[in-house]
Amino acid sequence: MIVDCMVEDRRWLAVDLEARAEAAAIATFENLGIAGFEISLLACNDARIADLNADFRGKPTPTNVLSWPSGERGAKADGERPISPSTHDPELGDIAIAYETCAAEAEAAGKSLADHSTHLVVHGILHLLGYDHDRDLDATLMEGLESAILGNMGMADPYRV
Repeated sequence: MIVDCMVEDRRWLAVDLEARAEAAAIATFENLGIAGFEISLLACNDARIADLNADFRGKPTPTNVLSWPSGERGAKADGERPISPSTHDPELGDIAIAYETCAAEAEAAGKSLADHSTHLVVHGILHLLGYDHDRDLDATLMEGLESAILGNMGMADPYRV
């Protein structure tokens, strides 16, 4: 098993987040040609993620997904691929995902919660791997990967209107 999922908010059980996260991790690793890594996922609610967001980012508000990489892997230059993770440390890091925010975003976008949460897990995994979207070329690279990974999973491109 790649994803160790802790479900704090039982509403996540209705979309089988644990199985979706495992499939998202497999698809992401296959796309990037890597293997042998593990992720921890916390399936929580908005109150819990707001506390985490306050503690770790100084922003006491809910957000859809947070990630904590086990090491610094970010690319030095805008648009470059991040540093490949070391196989000596199989733990990539931790992700938290919030039910209410994800459900509201999915509804507003006319998407299923299952598809939207799968996208956010892929997004979080890419953050653990050092991908980011703060700089323009980095965002283009990350969004392209997300679209390709989700496409390989039979899902629609989340960035296409």
